[in-house]
Amino acid sequence: MKTIDTEAAVGAVLCHDLTRIVKDDVKETAFRKGHVVRPEDVQVLLSMGKDRLYVWDLGEDMAHENEAAEALARICGGEAFAVSPIKEGKAVLTAARDGLFLVDLAKLEAVNGFDELSLAARHSGFPVSRGQTAAGLKVVPLAVKKSLLAQVEELVAGGPLFDVAPYRPLKAGVVATGNEIFHGRIQDQFTPVVEDKLAEYGIRTVSKAVCDDNLGRIVAAIKDCLAQGLDLIVCTGGMSVDPDDLTPGAIKAAGAELVVYGAPVQPGAMFLAAYFGDVPILGLPGCVMFGRRTIFDVVLPRIAAGRRLTRHELRGLGHGGLCLECRDCVFPICGFGRGFAYSL
Repeated sequence: MKTIDTEAAVGAVLCHDLTRIVKDDVKETAFRKGHVVRPEDVQVLLSMGKDRLYVWDLGEDMAHENEAAEALARICGGEAFAVSPIKEGKAVLTAARDGLFLVDLAKLEAVNGFDELSLAARHSGFPVSRGQTAAGLKVVPLAVKKSLLAQVEELVAGGPLFDVAPYRPLKAGVVATGNEIFHGRIQDQFTPVVEDKLAEYGIRTVSKAVCDDNLGRIVAAIKDCLAQGLDLIVCTGGMSVDPDDLTPGAIKAAGAELVVYGAPVQPGAMFLAAYFGDVPILGLPGCVMFGRRTIFDVVLPRIAAGRRLTRHELRGLGHGGLCLECRDCVFPICGFGRGFAYSL
């Protein structure tokens, strides 16, 4: 810290807040600690009686908090984010596109290991819309060594710390099962629910089939979806353990590689996930038809963003996997499905 003549202070960094007082009119913090003096500030400072100022003597090896925050945003964010105007060493990253917000958790922990830096973010695996806040970055002291920023850049090298994986333009097929629907005893109310949820992520339903409780016909309907080159297959009905619930067996018989049948999520305990190569096939329990939010809502944005579901991930959803069925649902801005440490 040093003192300097105000008229020679352009470009210098203030060491403390400066208050401007006008009797019976104004009492305000005109300049905050860390402010870089601009040419237009000089006359204002002189009118406040500040002929001399306390300023930081940063030196060539130091970066001002705002300069450091700008560098931190560039290092940790990238093209997937817009950066707010930087103030008092703080930058806010907002999503520049719709998609799945992802965090490299190991890198986040490593960067937060520096006492001079503070990074806070939404949960990884969280769907975000363009313009939504994703993370806040703060440089704690007024200035940091430039070598610290170089260390951060080295830590983050090789892949982003934060990213937004865009949703892909997927085509889906829905296979509804059940004698009651096939024979027209009741109306199929499940398929429209699935279509609406798929549409939330830009997924088009281009194929719909209704099958009775016949293993061979369900298998044929699934294989027809594969023959059409669809990106996602969703099966509804027949997912419990009753003798005539054939959907899990049909998915296996069609040749899918099973990931899980049953998940520690409520609603959604009888959920099934499997793959035909890179094509996911989901077996949805009945709760998806009437529950406001279920396991389908948790996994769907991940599928839409091209992330492959794993047994480890789905089993890990038990922590945070209980929907509280709040009267005013604010999902996904809640804890449902957010307990699993889902890393980039």
